[in-house]
Amino acid sequence: MLSVRLASCKGDIQAAQKLRWDVFCAERGARLDHGPIGLDADPFDDVCDHLLVEDLVSGVPVVVGTYRLLRESIAQKHGGFYTAGEYVLESFPRSTDPNSELLELGRSCVAPAYRDAGTIQLLWRGIATYLERHRISMMFGCASFHGVDPDDHADTLSYLYHNHLAPPHLRARALDRRHVEMARLPIGGYDPRLAMRKLPPLIKGYLRVGAMVGDGAVIDEPFNTVDVFMVMPVASISARYLGRFGAVA
Repeated sequence: MLSVRLASCKGDIQAAQKLRWDVFCAERGARLDHGPIGLDADPFDDVCDHLLVEDLVSGVPVVVGTYRLLRESIAQKHGGFYTAGEYVLESFPRSTDPNSELLELGRSCVAPAYRDAGTIQLLWRGIATYLERHRISMMFGCASFHGVDPDDHADTLSYLYHNHLAPPHLRARALDRRHVEMARLPIGGYDPRLAMRKLPPLIKGYLRVGAMVGDGAVIDEPFNTVDVFMVMPVASISARYLGRFGAVA
């Protein structure tokens, strides 16, 4: 039996940090020099909300999926967004409605044995509830390809740039010192259907709900990834997806 909720204490956050370390470091080869051994911990954890999917079968909740959520109002009080370390956000649109705000999504991961539709749906149900509760107008963040050689992902990066590039007013650009060209192959130089099938599941999921990409990829050596900027205006998310995920108390 799985359930979803927000972390409510330090122990909950440490459980999410342990899962993140298991997935990012032990499984995917990240080499992190922040936080204690066995935990992926950084200063943003103290100000973010942490969405948890837990397995309750044993009677002792075990965190098997997590997302880190940072609202605009919180980021403004605590030094900004994590994504600003990779992308220029100064011109990125801020909320004009005082009753709504932006949401940064990050640190998404699921334990290997739970990578199925049920777990992903619970994470998105939790996000749907959060969107409604905090009147979120737009979500954004980085999504990743495994490995640090962008040429290994030339077709998929090119596909994203040619088919899912955000309009100029939503198109965050990678910092100049970190900018990696996404359009590595010309249109016609790769099979778009094959490239679409090769996309990481998280990016596919974002695209299904209407996400778009920014300008430029970024190599994240410590996490052993190539990152792309994703932006999702909540108003444009297909009603059928909101209906499927629904809101939970």
